[in-house]
Amino acid sequence: MYEFLLPVIAVCIGIVLAVFFKSKKSWFTKLLLSFSGAFLLALTLFELLPEVYEHLEAKQTGLFIMLGILLQIVLELFSKGAEHGHVHIDKSSTRFPWLLFLSLCFHSFLEGFPIHEHNDMMYGVLIHKIPIATLISIFLLQSSYSKFQISAFLAVFAVMTPMGMLISNHTNLSSQVTLCLNAVVIGIFFHISTTILFESGEGHKFNLSKFVAIILGIGIAYFI
Repeated sequence: MYEFLLPVIAVCIGIVLAVFFKSKKSWFTKLLLSFSGAFLLALTLFELLPEVYEHLEAKQTGLFIMLGILLQIVLELFSKGAEHGHVHIDKSSTRFPWLLFLSLCFHSFLEGFPIHEHNDMMYGVLIHKIPIATLISIFLLQSSYSKFQISAFLAVFAVMTPMGMLISNHTNLSSQVTLCLNAVVIGIFFHISTTILFESGEGHKFNLSKFVAIILGIGIAYFI
């Protein structure tokens, strides 16, 4: 039961951090985002990818991974990159950002599917959700939306990953379908994590603190 609560707790932690770090340019949120990207990518490579390639035909696996990458690109047409920390909301607008909301919820829903077979992936999704929830909360709290709209946005966003886990765990999906869905999620994770890791820094300068955060993320994922 606790595994269904962890993604919700991660979003709650993100909201609390948003209250303390009210600027999206906080060094802490940047480092946490880099760490989470490295951690998620490493866990995907160490845990999820070998399992899928072991049970699916290689070219079929590659096809579904590419579909996941393309799906994430399509989602980002609506979310503007919020899944990897680029939140763009018109703070003066009172019109609810439905496209952002639906895109983030669908992304979070899919994140829940591979967790039932790979407990370690829970930690990858958990660490990934904290900085994203922090950045989304910062922008929402600075926007002109009502408290009800903000609360509803964050509440639904928080429960989407557990919903994906619930469906994955308690429906009679065949192992073939499950593996194909996992391959799609691998593509989504690849796109998000590599975007976080390889996007240019300020002035294209080497950032030692970001590099250390990435190394820590990879190292912890390896020994987990």
